[in-house]
Amino acid sequence: MRNRKQNGQIVRIGDRWYVRYWERRNHGGIIERKRVTHQLGEVTTRGKNPPADIKQEAERHMSKVRGAVIPAERILTLGDFVREVYLPWVEQHKRPSTFKGYRDVWEDHLKALCEHNWLKEVRTYTVQHWLNEIGNKGLSRNSLRHVKSIVSGIFTLAKRQDYFDGENPSRDTGINPEAAEPKETYAYTLEEVQIILSLLPEPAATAFAVAAFMGLRHGEIQGLLWENFRDGEMYVSRSIWNGHVTAPKTHKGRAPVPVIRQLAERLEMHRLRCGSPETGPIFANSLGKPICMNNVLKRAILPALNRCEHCRKSKADHGKADHPFKRDARYPEWHGWHAARRGLGSNLYRLGVPEIVIQRILRHANVSTTNTYHIKSAADDVRNAMATLEQHIPSGIEALKMLRDTERTLDLESVVAPTTLN
Repeated sequence: MRNRKQNGQIVRIGDRWYVRYWERRNHGGIIERKRVTHQLGEVTTRGKNPPADIKQEAERHMSKVRGAVIPAERILTLGDFVREVYLPWVEQHKRPSTFKGYRDVWEDHLKALCEHNWLKEVRTYTVQHWLNEIGNKGLSRNSLRHVKSIVSGIFTLAKRQDYFDGENPSRDTGINPEAAEPKETYAYTLEEVQIILSLLPEPAATAFAVAAFMGLRHGEIQGLLWENFRDGEMYVSRSIWNGHVTAPKTHKGRAPVPVIRQLAERLEMHRLRCGSPETGPIFANSLGKPICMNNVLKRAILPALNRCEHCRKSKADHGKADHPFKRDARYPEWHGWHAARRGLGSNLYRLGVPEIVIQRILRHANVSTTNTYHIKSAADDVRNAMATLEQHIPSGIEALKMLRDTERTLDLESVVAPTTLN
């Protein structure tokens, strides 16, 4: 097909100048010749003819159109690209839970704002507008960063596969600085772990013990096999999420985890209750398949922890009671399987275990993840640390006596070298 040189037609619509031109684009899988209208700027003069700066902007834009390197079949709307290219790529290369999370962000936050935008025309200010609109929904900063990261990933893939040319438009965007701080995550203390274990029935108690004393993720707990348990260690070989069986999250996630004596005893008792199997799922249902940990949560854990302070009945069994349900505050609240994993990291740190060792136990890819998300300091730890500092600092009166002579000048020779704080 012969390529014709286009200069475009500058038109005034309302209080803005536009340039119109023709371009071949992919619309629903069909290459069509579309008339495109591109905004140049606001009307700032009284004349009917466009001013010089508008003409220059039109020429600049048309030179980009004439020199376009993206083939017509790859000129898509953002919605078509996400549905036809990006999400299928994520589904193929990422974990099933990651794919679901990305798809939910697209459906819940981005689709309504940008699915009709042409991919090749998106600029930084366009993405910033999307983030501003999403920020008005009251999302936390971490959620907004996650949305921005997904937008960046969309354009990164588009550029790699020749659907987009230029700098990633999300690069210089920012999130709402007034967005809410993310909520503090929870970590179970050893005392809470012991109370929860005393309240749960089997096999929920043993499954929770694995989370609390080994730090396994709930998908890894569901995927455990008896053949993984040998020589005092548990070898994590797989993870199960919503029926999808995958390898552990990271390469280091495949490392064996030592099993402490108390947990080993629980596992052996659980094995006896199951008929002493040597192979197969450690936590199995009546059909011998891996039991869903979400079902364990709904059917065993929540009913055991959410009980009425008056009659001790679970919330599910409280419908016919003659009094309103009021949760017994003496029972620990459920904060998720990951609270047990964070609890292990925090409890080990409180016992003096170095961060690098905790990283290996939790099988993180790097120690910064361990420090940031899986080691929580309790209020007592903070108070004890400041009390230790207090003991190593002389009082104001003692300091004055030690540092000043009778002429009220500093006596440098009397300054005692500080002791090393351990």
